[in-house]
Amino acid sequence: MGSDPQYIKYPDLTLAQHVFNLSNPACPQAVRQTSLKKLQDVISENKMAPFYRHLAHPVEGILNHSGEGVPQLPAKSLLTSNMLASRKSPQKIDFPWDESLYQSLVEDNRKELDAFQKEEDEAEEAAGETEVLAARGKRAEFWARVGDKDKAIESHEALLEKTTFLGTKIDLMLAMVRIGLFFGDTQFVKKSIERANTFIESGGDWDRRNRLKAYKGLHLVTVRSYNIAAPLLLDSLSTFTSYELCSYSSLVIYSILAGSLSLKRVDFKAKVVDAPEIKAILGPGEDRLAALTGEVSSGPGAQDEEMKDASVSRTTPATATTVVNLTTLGAGSGIPAETETPVDFSPLGNLVDSLYTGNYRSFFVALAAVEDNFLNQDRYLHEHRAWFVREMRLRAYQQLLQSYRVVGLNSMASDFGVTVDYLDRDLAKFIASNRIACTIDRVNGIIETNRPDDKNKQYADVVKHGDALITKLQKYGQAVRLRGSERS
Repeated sequence: MGSDPQYIKYPDLTLAQHVFNLSNPACPQAVRQTSLKKLQDVISENKMAPFYRHLAHPVEGILNHSGEGVPQLPAKSLLTSNMLASRKSPQKIDFPWDESLYQSLVEDNRKELDAFQKEEDEAEEAAGETEVLAARGKRAEFWARVGDKDKAIESHEALLEKTTFLGTKIDLMLAMVRIGLFFGDTQFVKKSIERANTFIESGGDWDRRNRLKAYKGLHLVTVRSYNIAAPLLLDSLSTFTSYELCSYSSLVIYSILAGSLSLKRVDFKAKVVDAPEIKAILGPGEDRLAALTGEVSSGPGAQDEEMKDASVSRTTPATATTVVNLTTLGAGSGIPAETETPVDFSPLGNLVDSLYTGNYRSFFVALAAVEDNFLNQDRYLHEHRAWFVREMRLRAYQQLLQSYRVVGLNSMASDFGVTVDYLDRDLAKFIASNRIACTIDRVNGIIETNRPDDKNKQYADVVKHGDALITKLQKYGQAVRLRGSERS
């Protein structure tokens, strides 16, 4: 059960982010050009004929804007087009289609598949079941590498049926989760995680359990279940080894956002504001150095020798106050170690600090910066960015109003750095949907908080549900009597 994870190299989820960058109008032009070059290089290097066709084909390509062929996406591509930030990608960047290149990639793929088939036939004749499975495993990794979703899933499923080792089964399921994440198929990801969880519960080892925890957390972020995702992601900070899933800096971003939105104030302070792993990114110099060198930790796995060595490798002696360069920790995970692009975490730091200290004017400014720098630029966060901003505004309003019985409308607008009219309109939406228990008196210029008594609320709920139940029983009784009269 302690074997090294398998099938973790492909698909490369960073390629999906590059595709997202090309289709994202909010992404800087230079970043889109870099992503285009990276995609072209990796497609040629990994012989990704199916993926190249999916992106650039004049008729079927989801990034095609050359004017050739039919610009509409075919029906079968609608699901996989979830890789894009929007239905229409920017016209400034065109992913060129080269028929000769495509045919050469197809020929290279055919030769590889023939070699795999020959190896499998020889293994069936002269070797054992282990060698046969190894040959089939190469074919499964091949389809994941070249970007053919359907055949990658089919080959992984076929391999799963023949495999008897529990650890290998879990690795195959995690690979299928990544295939779903790569193509933006949330329903497939959900089903695959449930299946992987079944295998884990039947005896998965410590490392695979921690990997699945990170996988679950990221999936829940993509479907905006932040309240469930936050504990999983925050727990993964000290034991993270799933570098095939995302970078450590990305995990920090997802953890902070999920925790800031969903955790209660006490848990927010303990698990986000004061968490050593997060202080290593957002805290002052002394806290950051102590956390990076492993002197303090909130997780039991952070004292492991492997994690401590990796943490030391991330330490940068002359680190700027807000820009952090995190080096991938996956040296022993089968993923080649790469130096991450330095990330400016200051908007996140300002968001956490201003929310906890109640500096709401700075909070709104930080929230806007987080939207621009993180929500708009990440393929997992982009779809729900408007929802996240709205929920964070609601949290700030609730945090202020719960401390007072009556608040001046002008005073609250000044605290948030907005106009009275904007605050009135914004609060009205939350009041109408019963998200905030207060009333706005524009005549007197006050906001009055209504705190319903818990016992009275419970009584009102019982009466409300009781009335509904009685109504249903009466309708049921009438239906039964009618049927009885029909029989007579």
